[in-house]
Amino acid sequence: MRFMNIHILIFLILPAFAAVALIAGIGIRRRLILKAGDKNIFERQLKRPSPYLRAAQGIFLVTGLAALVFASARPQFGGRTQMLKKRGIDIVVALDFSKSMLAEDVRPNRIERAKLELSDFIKKLTGDRIGLVAFAGDTMRFPLTTDYAAASTFWNNMGPYDMPVGGTAIGKALNAAIEMLYDNRADEVNTALANRSKVIILLTDGEDHVGEPLEVSKEAAKKGVKIFTIGVGSDSPELIPRHLDDGTVMGYQKDDNGEYITSSLTAKNEDTLKQIAANTGGRYYRAGSDLSGLQSVVDEIRNMKQSEVQSRQAVIYEEVFQWFLIPAAFLLLLAYLLPERLIKKRKSSTDLKEVKQ
Repeated sequence: MRFMNIHILIFLILPAFAAVALIAGIGIRRRLILKAGDKNIFERQLKRPSPYLRAAQGIFLVTGLAALVFASARPQFGGRTQMLKKRGIDIVVALDFSKSMLAEDVRPNRIERAKLELSDFIKKLTGDRIGLVAFAGDTMRFPLTTDYAAASTFWNNMGPYDMPVGGTAIGKALNAAIEMLYDNRADEVNTALANRSKVIILLTDGEDHVGEPLEVSKEAAKKGVKIFTIGVGSDSPELIPRHLDDGTVMGYQKDDNGEYITSSLTAKNEDTLKQIAANTGGRYYRAGSDLSGLQSVVDEIRNMKQSEVQSRQAVIYEEVFQWFLIPAAFLLLLAYLLPERLIKKRKSSTDLKEVKQ
């Protein structure tokens, strides 16, 4: 038998002392009555309760309370060793919200197509936590959660023009994702969450204007984070539409010299994305016009979950508090219902006269 708190055993001794004191008190009372005079006369005059019923009532009460204390201590029986497994993984999706993602080589454009595919990806998750990082020159975050509907809503009304800083900073996005994976309050309470596998999915056209994404990926590898990269867009230069506040397309983006700005997923950009993934044991996928690369990542994550490793041993005990709770309820009810006096037949007048004499 195992108790959740060994100190509770101290309190189990108290009911035993109470029972001994009750029985001793009844004995002392009887001796005092005998010293004062005839016991039968005193019992009839004072109409005191039956000492035997009172003793039984006290024993039932004390035993019931003791059983109740045992039940509240949550006794446990047995003990079998079981291997507990990691279930679910933590995923942070880092999506490029730079203006180059407005290019329309993927319909309706890179960013909108990526958002649609991500919404579908999130619907396929089961038991995983997901966090989101929207990035351009800076980042915006949505913390790890299993509320998939809320996570999908985060993307809905956001676009490249909502980002506070322009440009593309893949290194910053990866740093933000790593911080989210290793700075979560729920992990401090539940160590099983802290031991989950951790994955970053990076969707971008590969253009990086600031930061050192390769160095960040090496740091991610040291922490055990696996990064999957998805290159979005075609390898031919694409013009970038310019949108008005109401969403209407009005021409194309130009630089300070009045030249049209183009974007493409160049071989150099792809090499960078491949190296980021390779540094962490992840893989690079090219999205294609239908973002099929994201489905490949889904398959990889599914394989990771199916090959979950045995993480730790735990001793499992069976709760047996009900063995004490049910008797406790019965004994306390019996102590409440038990009468204090025996039901005796009325004595005849002759018997009364004999008592008076």
